[in-house]
Amino acid sequence: MLVKILGIETSCDETAAGIVVDGQHLLSNVVSSSMNLHSVYGGVVPEIAARSHIEVIHQVIDSSLKEANCDWQDIDAIAVTRGAGLSGSLLIGVMTARSLAITKNKPLYGANHVLGHVYVNFLTSSAQPMYTIPLEKPQFPMLAIIVSGGHSQLVLFHNHFNYELLGRTQDDAIGEAFDKVSKILGLGYPGGPAISKAAKDGDHKAIELPIAKVGGYDFSFSGLKTAVLRRSQELIGEDYTFPSFKLSERLNESQKTNLAASFEYIACKTIVNKVKQAILEYMPSSVVVAGGVAANTELRKQLRETIDLPLLLPDIKLCTDNGAMIATLGCYMRQFNQSTADPYSLDISPNLTI
Repeated sequence: MLVKILGIETSCDETAAGIVVDGQHLLSNVVSSSMNLHSVYGGVVPEIAARSHIEVIHQVIDSSLKEANCDWQDIDAIAVTRGAGLSGSLLIGVMTARSLAITKNKPLYGANHVLGHVYVNFLTSSAQPMYTIPLEKPQFPMLAIIVSGGHSQLVLFHNHFNYELLGRTQDDAIGEAFDKVSKILGLGYPGGPAISKAAKDGDHKAIELPIAKVGGYDFSFSGLKTAVLRRSQELIGEDYTFPSFKLSERLNESQKTNLAASFEYIACKTIVNKVKQAILEYMPSSVVVAGGVAANTELRKQLRETIDLPLLLPDIKLCTDNGAMIATLGCYMRQFNQSTADPYSLDISPNLTI
């Protein structure tokens, strides 16, 4: 019997709902972003994000059901992100899912946002033609590269829900570093797409930047961000006391594009070097990339050039936060007998880890 799961995701600024069949077939994926409301502030404002979720969440869920050509009697369970994320944003999603689980009499699963990003790689087909989905599932043991605004992690999956964390960032996550460097260069928010756009016109060899020397499989991006700051100050003939918020006014376009290209190249190289090291030690059968930075073309290019193993990259539209990833994770939670949540008491966990 085919199992259809509705996934609800509200961990940050995207209000999203998706429906997945048996953890493989994508029926619908509806996302409403409030990014335009946050861009003027240079980052996500939690209160604005939560208010936006309240305004659109029921419309997003209804649209997801309609897109999937489903009604509530077709849905076998609900999965919702309970962490990690912004408290106010998580609360809207969890309270909505709890209410629906009670009123529609559906089992409820509290999902880990980071695991959701990994599990979107298990989709193998889609009813929606706008998605490019790999035809094969990842094979275990599986090395997961999790890269986003809040996470930079290498995780070895021995099987479903049996995994070990090999390494993580010791300071800034890679996506956070992209945002901060973009702000230094005056390229806008969100930083990932802005840096990548500028980098296309730059030369990644023009400006030498360091790769942090961190033991094991851990990462560090704070030093790289600071190196961009110092090189920017040098390029305009100023010392370290020159305010970072004034740099973009003094840097010319060539300097900005070269700095963007050099930063992007080294940031991605930092990830790829650790991945190569982990592959040699653990010999996984497949490698998956997960999280918002998985959409980065330079990272994808470097990984393709480096890895001989099967490399699974999600459709770019499935890299950012979405309901399909939570629905997919929910399918596997049900299949592998993970505990259901009490719809009367499921709570958020803003600092939930993998």
